[in-house]
Amino acid sequence: MKKLKNSELNRISIEEFKNSSKTPIKVILDNIRSAHNVGSIFRTCDAFLIDEIILCGITASPPNKEIRKTALGSTDSVKWSYFENSKEAIQELKKEKFQIISIEQADKSTRLEDFNVNSKKKYALIFGNEIKGVNQKLIDMSDVVVEIPQFGTKHSFNVSVSVGIVIWDFFSKIKAN
Repeated sequence: MKKLKNSELNRISIEEFKNSSKTPIKVILDNIRSAHNVGSIFRTCDAFLIDEIILCGITASPPNKEIRKTALGSTDSVKWSYFENSKEAIQELKKEKFQIISIEQADKSTRLEDFNVNSKKKYALIFGNEIKGVNQKLIDMSDVVVEIPQFGTKHSFNVSVSVGIVIWDFFSKIKAN
């Protein structure tokens, strides 16, 4: 076995990315404090051909030096938009028939592994602030809350890790359909 060089990975160009069929997921980032987390999320969304990232509230947006450090150019490939208010973004997505899903720990949440993904549906995944999580008002607007199971002593993941876990799970289930 030999490690591949970057030139051997056969990655698509930015133009090919923009013209390719996207995974029917929009990622909503609500009041994310760290621009480094935002950049990391852009890279994850690029890797799985995510349709769009919606940046809300205090979440940093490109161009931003701190985002650029971790995004490594993915802000040029992944479509993004900004809303001052997350509720407005969610209302727009509901009109477009997206299923709104908060990723959070809640009393009536569905475990990630138990959530059935339908490749014919469009999903909007809400990820919240690093300290406070997803705002209760946004949970109230959600169709479902999905929780990532955890088995250790800590009660949360870094938001960029959560995005990676959830997107990989959804992407795998969509491709399996």
